Formats: sequence, structure tokens, C-alpha cells
Amino acid sequence: MQTSIMDLSAFAASSLSDKKEERILVRGCKPLRGQVRVSGAKNSVLKQMAACLLVPAPVLLKDVPALQDVFHMIRILEFLGAKCDFNLREQTLLVDCASLSGSYAPFELVSKLRASFGILGPLITRMGMAKVSLPGGCQIGTRRVDLHEKGLKLLGATIEISHGYVEAEAPLGGLVGKEIYLDIPSNGATENLMMAAILAEGTTVIDNAAKDPEIEDIANFLNACGAKIQGAGTQRIEIEGVHLEDLHGTEYTTLPDRIEAGTFIIAGLATQGSLLIENVVPKHLTSLLSKLEAMGSEIKIGENTIEVQNKIKLKSTEISTVWYPGFPTDLQPQLMALLTKSEGTSIVKETIYEDRFSHVEELVRMGADIQVNHGVAIVKGVEKLTGAQVMGGDLRATAGLIIAGLMAEGVTEVRGLYHLDRGYSDFAGKLTNLGAEINRVKGE
Repeated sequence: MQTSIMDLSAFAASSLSDKKEERILVRGCKPLRGQVRVSGAKNSVLKQMAACLLVPAPVLLKDVPALQDVFHMIRILEFLGAKCDFNLREQTLLVDCASLSGSYAPFELVSKLRASFGILGPLITRMGMAKVSLPGGCQIGTRRVDLHEKGLKLLGATIEISHGYVEAEAPLGGLVGKEIYLDIPSNGATENLMMAAILAEGTTVIDNAAKDPEIEDIANFLNACGAKIQGAGTQRIEIEGVHLEDLHGTEYTTLPDRIEAGTFIIAGLATQGSLLIENVVPKHLTSLLSKLEAMGSEIKIGENTIEVQNKIKLKSTEISTVWYPGFPTDLQPQLMALLTKSEGTSIVKETIYEDRFSHVEELVRMGADIQVNHGVAIVKGVEKLTGAQVMGGDLRATAGLIIAGLMAEGVTEVRGLYHLDRGYSDFAGKLTNLGAEINRVKGE
């Protein structure tokens, strides 16, 4: 039976949820078909924006997604004295940090996104001091700042953390390169220390560094501006310090967002659809693709495309989230949604963030059979999910619940869209173009 968007709006009118809260309504059981282009990587472009603080000249970033996190970072940069011009149509962002006027970032700005903490390293090395609020973002578990503190102290900075702020100061002669070993391959610490070392005297070595593609992309961007970084994308990164006048403006296109690509791949399979995902780097998704193929999905890999088809019930599997190149924690909620209707029993181990199972209770409300014990979720495949009112507790959980809604019978109402808008550009619109019956309802 076909249901129109007007029917979805009627469902919204009768909903018991808060009418003032924007939400997404989706009617499931419709295969996604067509092609979709992946946006620039959120986790790369935000740190490139922070890295612009190091460059005393205009920089043009290309393929910048229209995300709430990007808008928040623009506000932070402008507060520090940068000039920013975001062209939504062209998806370009011009950032000019030639005349920075401050090194203080208040709670009101920084608390809105985790990536804002990436301004700490650039400010210390460029301005000689920084006072930055401890960051916010999704509440998915403890995210350590002690690795940032330890590394910056080794470079010569004095650090004090009190009253919710990190206050740091470089020595009179500036930071000095050192060898830094990270206890865990933290993305944020790797990025912050790499950027702090750009203007440090001598050579800095970061050992046990994060190896994510976004790390390599940020290094490539900085090298295009005149920095000297080697080894990014491996566990050992070497940075030879340069002078401020050695850095210059550039034009740079950020790499495709592998998490958005993975989300659409899973959505296509979940609806037994047929999708062509464009603007992807397939090797960045090896851990996901290998799991999906083992589950029985049909995947065709091109140079910068991935095509997925599914006409059968997929098999169960076991995953454990680990640091890149292992299975990404940022795709765990989306894959779990797919597993709720897979054949057999799946095991999902979350080893990165202890609180990244907020979506489990919501999936159970839709009819999923999931038990969680000590960071391990046991997912028994069920015959069907049914639409329900659910709340996304973080960015990726919200995307996972929308995928579940695409699989479910009836209408699913997903709230918590603030999280979704932080990391997906026009997610509902892209799904609509693929044939989903989905409606974003504004509050009254």
C-alpha cells in the first residue's frame, strides 16, 4: 500500500511527541535505489579549519559540507579574529587568519563540538598561549585530554587545567621538538600535537600515532601550506618545524567522508536496495566491506565508487570496534541496525567508547532482540521491526535509528536531529532522492 508524504505529516500531527522539536518521519520497507555523492569528510575538514590558525594567509578549502559542526567552528575562528566566507552553493570555505586577535575560546563556543579542542595546539604554537574550554560534542564516553596535555608539556608548554578550561603557554623561545609516545593512538591527540609541532624548533616525532585517513589528509593540507610532515597515516609521524613566514595560503579539497559513505552502503543493504555511492575512497572502508561481503552482500568496487545490491536476508556476523584500520566505532550503530534483521545471532563489541550503545534501547522499542553486557551486544535477528518514536542519543546513533526506520513496518519518528545535523549534510534529502519515504517535520 502506497503512503504519501501527506500521510506522514498527518502522523506527525497526531504524534504525542513535543511539537516544537524538529524530527524525521520515515515509512519503511521501501528499497533505496539510485546514486548518491558523498560529502567531504567532517572529521578532516574541522581539523583543517583549526590548522588554518597556523597559516598567516588566506586558505580556500573545497568540498566543505554544510554541517552544524562546521558552522560552530567558523564562529570559533571568527571569535579569534579570523575572517571566514562560506559559499554554500560551491561548498567552499575561505579562511584568512593573517590577523588573529585572540587566543581565548570560551565555553559557550567550544562546548558545542569536540573537534574545537583541536585549536589548542595551533594557538599555543602561533600565539604563544591559549585558554580553551574543555570540549563538548556527543556524550558517548570518556575522551581523554591527558594525552594532549602530556605531549604539549614535552614540547615545552606549561599547562594548567582548572574551572573547565585548559590554560597553556609556550616558553619564550617557542615550542621545541621532542619524541612523543602516545599510550593509545588517539585521533585528537595526534592531530593537536602534529599541528603544535609545525612551528616548533627542530624535529618532533609522534609514535603510536593514529593512522586514520583524516590524519593523513590534514598533514597533506598542511604540507600544501608549506609544513614539513612525513609519515602521516602510519604509526610514526615526523614533523620538521618551520617558521611562520614559511607557511602560505593554498587551495585544498578535503577527502570524502568514509563514515557517510559507510552509512549509505549499510542503508542500501538494509532496505534490500541497489545503490551507487560516488566520491569514495574504497580502501578506507576495507574493514566494513569485508564484513558485509562475509554476510552475503553483493559489492562492486570502482576507482572512486562502491555499488551495493542486496536481495536476500544477510547472515549474522561478529565485529569489534578498534582503531583504524579496524572496524570504526562511528559505523557500529548503523551496522547494528542492519544486524537486527540478519539471519542468526551477531556479536558487537564496543572497545572505544563505553557509552556507545545508546541506540540499543531505542532499537528494542522497534522490536529488535538485543542484550548488552559489559560492552558486548548480542543481537538476535528478528523477522520484522515496527515503527516507533525513538530518540537519537548521539550523531551515529541517530543515523542508525533512521536506517532502522527504513527497515521497519509503519512510520518511525526519529528525534535528536541536532546530533544528525552535526555530521550529515542534508541526510533526509539524499535519502529522499534515493526513493525513501521520509519527511523532516519542523516544530510548530
